Amino acid sequence: MYVGGMFSFVGICSSVWSVISSGMFLFNLCRYNFKLHQLVLALIFAIEEINRNPHLLPNISLGFDFYNVPYSEKNILMNTIFWLTGLSSIRMVYCNYNCVKGRKSAAAITGPSWAKSGHIGTLLQLYKFPQLTVGPFEPIFSDQGQFTSLYQMAPQGTSLSLAMVSLIVHFGWNWVGLLISDDHRGIQFLSDIREKMEKNQVCIAFIEMIHSTWNSFSYKYWKSLGIIQETLANIIIIYGDNDSLQGLMSNIGQQILTSKVWVMTSEWDVTNNADYFLLDSFHGSLIFSQHHEQVAEFKNFLQTVNPYKYPEDNYLPKLWFLFFKCSFSELDCHLLENCQPNVSLELLPRHIFDMVMNEDSYNTYKAVYTVAHSLHEMSLQQVQMQSFGNEERMVFVPWQLHPFLRNIHVGANVSLEWKQELDDDKYDILNFWNFPKGLGKKVKVGNFLSNAPQSQQLTLSEKMIKWKHASIPHSVCSESCGPGFRKISLEGKAVCCYDCTPCADNEISNETDMEKCIKCPESHYAETEKKHCLQKAVSFLNHEDPLGMSLTTIALCFSVLTTVVLGLFVKHRDTPIVKANNRTLSYALLIMLIVCFLCSLLFTGHPNTATCILQQITFGGAFTVALATVLAKAITVVIAFNVTFPRKVVRWLIVSKAPNFIIPLCTLIHLVLCGIWLGTSPPFLDQDYHAEHGHIILVCNKGSDFAFHGILGYLCSLALGSFTMAFMSRNLPDTFNEAKFLSFSMLVFFCVWVTFLPVYHSTKGKVMVAMEVFSILASSAALLGFIFVPKCYIILIRPDKNSVHHIRKSLFFRSL
Repeated sequence: MYVGGMFSFVGICSSVWSVISSGMFLFNLCRYNFKLHQLVLALIFAIEEINRNPHLLPNISLGFDFYNVPYSEKNILMNTIFWLTGLSSIRMVYCNYNCVKGRKSAAAITGPSWAKSGHIGTLLQLYKFPQLTVGPFEPIFSDQGQFTSLYQMAPQGTSLSLAMVSLIVHFGWNWVGLLISDDHRGIQFLSDIREKMEKNQVCIAFIEMIHSTWNSFSYKYWKSLGIIQETLANIIIIYGDNDSLQGLMSNIGQQILTSKVWVMTSEWDVTNNADYFLLDSFHGSLIFSQHHEQVAEFKNFLQTVNPYKYPEDNYLPKLWFLFFKCSFSELDCHLLENCQPNVSLELLPRHIFDMVMNEDSYNTYKAVYTVAHSLHEMSLQQVQMQSFGNEERMVFVPWQLHPFLRNIHVGANVSLEWKQELDDDKYDILNFWNFPKGLGKKVKVGNFLSNAPQSQQLTLSEKMIKWKHASIPHSVCSESCGPGFRKISLEGKAVCCYDCTPCADNEISNETDMEKCIKCPESHYAETEKKHCLQKAVSFLNHEDPLGMSLTTIALCFSVLTTVVLGLFVKHRDTPIVKANNRTLSYALLIMLIVCFLCSLLFTGHPNTATCILQQITFGGAFTVALATVLAKAITVVIAFNVTFPRKVVRWLIVSKAPNFIIPLCTLIHLVLCGIWLGTSPPFLDQDYHAEHGHIILVCNKGSDFAFHGILGYLCSLALGSFTMAFMSRNLPDTFNEAKFLSFSMLVFFCVWVTFLPVYHSTKGKVMVAMEVFSILASSAALLGFIFVPKCYIILIRPDKNSVHHIRKSLFFRSL
């Protein structure tokens, strides 16, 4: 029973004339790929292993035929017909006959090119001849209406695009180029990987669809090489088979592209070429290979292979002739003499032959066992169907093998279809080491399991990966926006291309490549680098702050000074200057000024709801009484010296002290206004988050702005009234006439509070509070200074003027 192997490990042969000094010679030039000869050796290894197994196909020996499949479609079909008919000349072929007696062919194993397998399949299915392909999975072959006799050994590979994108995301690459074969497989792969890239925010730098063969190098290849050299993308994915992209790959291998990392599938044989360069362009590449088991005895088998052991193999002598200095007969392709002793395939460079079983070889090994198990099951069925004593066996026809191929179990009761589906979910990730060039080693550095949870799908050992440079390559369109910055999309460009801009005030970004900054809560603020939100410190106009301490000191000093003045006035209460202009009103004014200075202390220190209410009531009440007192003093002067009033009326107003009633009347009006204010919208404790960076300012909110400004307006109206009365009596004859001083004090008071309003509304936080305290102190100091300092000067410095004799003398000189 025979198994046919049809593999393409010899390229096109052509006649080439070469001119040498002795004349012209004709050379038969062929392109050999001896690494694909491993498929034939895997077939032989599997058949010998099966023939040694007494439990599989007992009393039946498997044999094999293998043919090189050329690149032309004519020769592909021609060699297939030769194998089917057993003839060697196209003129003698009779397609309905098998001219080799005693030989029974069970199945054909083809590959690894899907295109050549497809051509062979169109012929074999006419005879319903079983065909097992060992190349990459091809969706077209799944069409049972077109390929009824074809079985694929390779898994479907549906998770390849996801596996590649997962690797790209793992290393933080987002700018990737694509070199894809221009066929249906390439188009489907492009669709799959583009979808996965968009989901993971990976952008495509360029897409080059390549359609050619290994022996042609068109203008588009030169264009593609130019794009590869100029692109900023250092990660380039290559997808396609050897037939479609071999030309481009060969020329890439001759370039020195030290910055590019290639991500590809195991279909590629990147160790084909050896030259005089030390560094290979493909060194450091990452290769995705369908996970498959390694057959331990296969390497031992390869070490024993030589042309003498398998004389029917015409390609082994070529290897020994080329690399081990053996004499070679071109007539019969046999070795002659002068061979080096004890040589084996293990001594060959890896770019010529690799001792590790690759994916296609494993599929070939699995295909032979699939055929063997099918034949075994069919032979058991034939034995059971034979009548007892009938020694004739049923005639074997290849199409009878199909039911068994569909249902065969491989290994420990594992069906072929289920095993392929299981292997399809797992990929081995290989790192290609080819420095120095010729090493050609593929090292497993990780795997991808699509059935695992997302966080556990990709497993990598980064320390084992050999890059072209010491560090992990960088492949991004734009540098990452670090913490403190956010991305700004560029119009007309991919999402991976962007600019970085700092976060706005009080906003942060604590991760890289954030599209929006996060606004800090009001209780926090953004640090200088805008990476974290920090808790704001609670702040207020404290006594310990320089500003608060200064205002407090000033208030206390003025309070003490006013108390001293009050004591001075009480001590000299019987002197003319104290008695003049109503001594009681002077006492009341001094006491209210003390209260005014002390009420400023309510604005410093830790505020609360009680102090917020007391601030406005005390401030407004003290100034209302003070201004009402000044108004009463001014009215007293006007009444005393106004000659238009009847003397009886003047005397009654003075004796009855009617001006003193102005104070309780004005105070009553103030209390009514405060009652309305507290009843509608009273002051309350508030927090100002924006006045000072990094601080929460505790301030007293006025509640009703209308009520606050109403109180200020009321005080200003009292000041304006007092100023008017004092101004009217400024020139009245009196030795101790204080009308001028009252006028100046009210003018300063009025100016202070009119200026206060715009300055108050233009400040925030502690400065606003300090501004209000300063206005209280300034206006109170104006009253104290302009009204009482001149009198204190006379009492303390010029006591001679504070006497009855001086008053009479002044009146005498005025009468002259």
